Amino acid sequence: MTQALENTFETERWGRFEFRAKGPSGGNPFTDVQFSARFRDRHRVVEVDGFYDGAGEYGVRFMPDTLGHWSFETVSNVPELTGLKGTLEVVAPAPGNRGPVRVDQVYHFAYEDGTPFYPVGTTCYVWNHQGAEREEQTLQSLSQSPFNIIRMCVFPKHYDYNHNEPGHYAFEGSLEKGWDFARFNPAYWAHLERRIQDLQDLGIEADLILFHPYDRWGFSAMSRETDDLYLRYAMARLSSFRNIWWSLANEYDLMAEKTMQDWDRYFRIIQAFDPYQHLRSIHNWHSPEIHYRSNRHWYDHGKPWVTHASIQHADLHFVTEWREQFRKPVVVDECRYEGNLNHGWGNITAERMVECFWEGMAQGGYVTHGETFVHPEDIIWWSHGGTLHGESPERIQFLHNIMQEGPQLGPTGINFKWDAAAGGVDSEYYLVYFGTSRPAFRVLPLPEGVRFSIDLIDTWNMTITPLEGQFEGTCRVEMPGKPYQALRITKVKTGG
Repeated sequence: MTQALENTFETERWGRFEFRAKGPSGGNPFTDVQFSARFRDRHRVVEVDGFYDGAGEYGVRFMPDTLGHWSFETVSNVPELTGLKGTLEVVAPAPGNRGPVRVDQVYHFAYEDGTPFYPVGTTCYVWNHQGAEREEQTLQSLSQSPFNIIRMCVFPKHYDYNHNEPGHYAFEGSLEKGWDFARFNPAYWAHLERRIQDLQDLGIEADLILFHPYDRWGFSAMSRETDDLYLRYAMARLSSFRNIWWSLANEYDLMAEKTMQDWDRYFRIIQAFDPYQHLRSIHNWHSPEIHYRSNRHWYDHGKPWVTHASIQHADLHFVTEWREQFRKPVVVDECRYEGNLNHGWGNITAERMVECFWEGMAQGGYVTHGETFVHPEDIIWWSHGGTLHGESPERIQFLHNIMQEGPQLGPTGINFKWDAAAGGVDSEYYLVYFGTSRPAFRVLPLPEGVRFSIDLIDTWNMTITPLEGQFEGTCRVEMPGKPYQALRITKVKTGG
């Protein structure tokens, strides 16, 4: 809808304001027309790129991060889109709107309002390419799950169990006739935006994968110029969603057409053209030992434009080492999947899936779920969404509740032995997980002079049993001698 030159609008803090105007539709408006807006809050100016949305319509979106009065004015290389002005009154956020997620305390995450965010993610690569009925089914499943972040792709995926054509593509054209990589398909982007908004309404972050190698359409081998144009367009359309995380790629090191310099450039483009500096990372395929033998390397998560480490690895005992190496939050977003596929990465037990979460999170890292059960119609959660079938999600919810009740975890000065994954806040709180070990008792080297209460947690049966008495210094704790047990050790509060 075309707006008058002077308008006053209202939106909430961290909401999404959109201004639209009519402009030229001839030639190629995606590349010929530059359109942006400058939003001003007193001395502060935020310039936001706009985008062409087809049929002569241009839009610009803005996510204000402060309350009060903002003004804006459009900027363009065409007269009819230049100098359009308005004002924006930013009011308090509605319940549930805590702002975008940021890095917190070096190794953790929090919403911008300061509320800690403990990511418990799931992988559902191309759920947004499955058609209305299945996509709605996926959203219904997510609404009843513990998951507060989902890994998902912009582009469709071609791989085992993934051979269907999607309903829309990001660019104009077709596989048969070829793609016009200089023209975007607004219908596709509108659909993607609707699904990101659906996730936001459920309180779920969208870890949006911008590139991946599993491709038969040519999207993984576009020119550098097209890649850059695509990223700029994605930033303009999507960065105003507060629940966006940017994942540069899924298994980037399988994309032989891209160089390490390309990935550096993509990160810098996102850093430059995302006004809100959403979280940014990139996901590997090769493990470190394969890197060593093949002279390939992980992307360096220590680079300044990377906000957190996104890692594929089956051994969660390295989480503490990765935290120390990168000094950033660590998300092991692929550690194999609960299921029974023919592929080794897709057939671990629910017990092992839950174990991965406990091992990773007890050390102060974060872990992502995936589910890959054989289905007569090849409808598999890891790629298509639909319905969850596994036994791990409710147990992941149980862990998430425990994490939310305690402090953000880190390494401790106490050696809880090599067969346990442990973290905490020294002299205040410890979480110790024993996995498949099954001690009948444990001698704990707790701090002297501090009294603790201890809860025995059965992570599989989801029970919490307070142990009798209080514990201090070197002490013996009786345990049931069965696997998947944990101890929650909490300083006893004294005084009033």
